[in-house]
Amino acid sequence: MSLTADPIVAAGGIAAYQRALREGRLSAETAVSAYLARIAAVDGAIRAYEHVDAAGALKAARAVDAMLAAGADPGPLAGLPISIKDNFAVAGMPAYAGTRVPIEDLMPREEGSIVKRLRELGCVILGKTRSVEFALGITGLSTPRGAPRNPWDPVRERVTGGSSSGAAAAVGAGLCAVAFGTDTGGSVRVPAALCGRVGLKTGAGRWATDGVLPLSHALDTIGLISASAADAALVYAAVQGVACPPLQDLRGLALGLPRAYFYRDLAPEIAEATKSALDALRRAGAVLHDIDVPEASGRDAYFPVALPACLIKLMGADRFLAQRKNMDPLVAERGERGLTVTAAQLAALETGRAAHAAAAGKRFADCVAWITPTTTVAAPTVSELQDRARNWTLAMGMTQCSQPVNYLDLCAVSVPLPRPGAMPAGLQIVVPQGEELRALALAQAIEACLGQQPAADIEAYTRSKQLHQRAS
Repeated sequence: MSLTADPIVAAGGIAAYQRALREGRLSAETAVSAYLARIAAVDGAIRAYEHVDAAGALKAARAVDAMLAAGADPGPLAGLPISIKDNFAVAGMPAYAGTRVPIEDLMPREEGSIVKRLRELGCVILGKTRSVEFALGITGLSTPRGAPRNPWDPVRERVTGGSSSGAAAAVGAGLCAVAFGTDTGGSVRVPAALCGRVGLKTGAGRWATDGVLPLSHALDTIGLISASAADAALVYAAVQGVACPPLQDLRGLALGLPRAYFYRDLAPEIAEATKSALDALRRAGAVLHDIDVPEASGRDAYFPVALPACLIKLMGADRFLAQRKNMDPLVAERGERGLTVTAAQLAALETGRAAHAAAAGKRFADCVAWITPTTTVAAPTVSELQDRARNWTLAMGMTQCSQPVNYLDLCAVSVPLPRPGAMPAGLQIVVPQGEELRALALAQAIEACLGQQPAADIEAYTRSKQLHQRAS
């Protein structure tokens, strides 16, 4: 079995897959079986999945094939093999939210609106992907239930980014066609960037978060990770029941560069890759100019106070104190800070956030979008993060460009910055609330301009396994 490219991406993406299904050149059962075979072959090394529902996925795929054979339309995403982050409720599947703390009374009991909608559209759910404990962590490391590895480096173990860590690893390794996760401060876009995929953060309230274990009711959003911007646009449009947005013409398009905050302290390789991308956009006719977004720095004071308080609100102080020893040390350390946060502090932070969001919305007056790096660094090795001080520095760099988007109530898409021979990085497209279609049209145009990221070498994992077996 060849593992060079996943079955749908190799066939030309989701649109080509849908045509093949309807023309009888491919069956949903065949595609789903191929994904399940890939999962069985390499997920022992990648560790993207918390739970795989092979029987349920094959049953759903056969139902799609039966509908097509009967002349019925199973939906615009018929037979699409997807994964769902482990903080979502999915019927018949366990839900751990990355923790070993008992959460049966906290976890929603029924599937939420988005999972139900995906089923209506014909999607096939392969399983649940790993999450950082309580979705509170940007590096992707999480000790209670284990962390995925970045599929782009089969030699040195690197992080995926988080908290939708398994989602990015699954799409990056071709273990599903599209993954759904949550984004509270970058939890979809950051892992998408570090794993060389496209990540969409929808605006607050665009997709209801019912059926998802909450972290922050103010910031939580649902997003997706896909292999291409075209796939992301197609899936988003199907969920919304609207036409898929075409590529945006870059000629004469005004794009803002908020350099003062989003471009500071970039790792040299990220700065170089970002500059090359911006130069390519200029050559394509885009008009790039510097803008100032001073409101972005409000995230510095907000997140270290608000998210720990949210965790304590979710768990309750008594449960947190009783279970602290069973939690990831960094999550527990962050949560402890929330024990002393007052309601007055939170109210003041939210008042300030609302004012900053209103002011930032006006920064789009002379540009249709902001363009920034997605992270300030590429994926570090796991060993680099063992040092607490280094861990904190890298984590702040991973969230520097993503957290302001949530803080300011905006939408964003991360697209890969092709870096042959190097670890992936992302370019972030930021638009006002409610402008997801604009962001996806731009993402497709920018992806076409820069070139699409190739697939990770998943066969390297089977080769290294075979070599290890021979050596032993």
